[in-house]
Amino acid sequence: MDLLALADFNLVARHGGFGKAARATGRPKATLSRRVGELESSLGLRLFERGVRDLKLTEEGRALFERTARLLSELDETASAIASGGQTPKGKLRISAPALFSQSAMGKIAAGFALKYPEVRLEVTTEDRPVDMIEEGYDLVIRVNPDPDENLVGRAFLRDRLVVVASPDLPRPAADSPAPGVIRGAGDRQTWNVATSKGSAKITIEPVLSLSSLIMVRDAVRAGVGAARLPISLVSHDLANGTLLHWGNIEGSEIALWALYPSRRLLSARVSAFLEFLKQSFPNGTPDELAAYIGR
Repeated sequence: MDLLALADFNLVARHGGFGKAARATGRPKATLSRRVGELESSLGLRLFERGVRDLKLTEEGRALFERTARLLSELDETASAIASGGQTPKGKLRISAPALFSQSAMGKIAAGFALKYPEVRLEVTTEDRPVDMIEEGYDLVIRVNPDPDENLVGRAFLRDRLVVVASPDLPRPAADSPAPGVIRGAGDRQTWNVATSKGSAKITIEPVLSLSSLIMVRDAVRAGVGAARLPISLVSHDLANGTLLHWGNIEGSEIALWALYPSRRLLSARVSAFLEFLKQSFPNGTPDELAAYIGR
């Protein structure tokens, strides 16, 4: 495929027309039209629907634009970096991160990164669903205990664990009695296996509140409505000052936060910089370090 023709196609697609692309770049309109026509001929596809006034991407054209725009941008960045003799992070960096991490720490992390790298335009979206990094145009995703994926590589930068906590005003029930509970999402009576200083135990929970956010769950537990299982980083300050009591550790509840990126994509300077910034923010990757970001 002719890379120059592909670059001209991207110019026209990005600006929404041959005339607009020509005015924005100083390239002759006739040259852009000819090179896009040559690309269409070589592919055997129509990439644009040409109306009297409007120029719209066809379905095939849109797919080609979505898949090649970022690759061409990375080629430009690589060439610029080599020409300048350095790897200065610059350009857009799109990140997808889970809700709890975003709400509790990502704002401070993003602000610190933006101050350190002003030439990078950071864009963070909050999503717990699995995203398709290539199709949706993400440079990096942060995920909790991700399933193995041969298309992604990365590293764990934080670890956490689940604990059962409750207000000091909530009596801990006897072993055969349920305790009122606050859970994330919907559910009926549950039994949680916990490790305590006295050994393994079971805590039966009768949900009295079902909430969609762990921040909401924590706030409800603080109010004394019931017990809940929460990441220790989210409640470590409460446990330290006695506003919540520790009923035990959920067995087998280790949590790892991973920063992932596509294995077939060259690691850009901006992604490398963000990975290093995460490492500096959480040098040991402990729950206490995350709790320091969360604050009180």
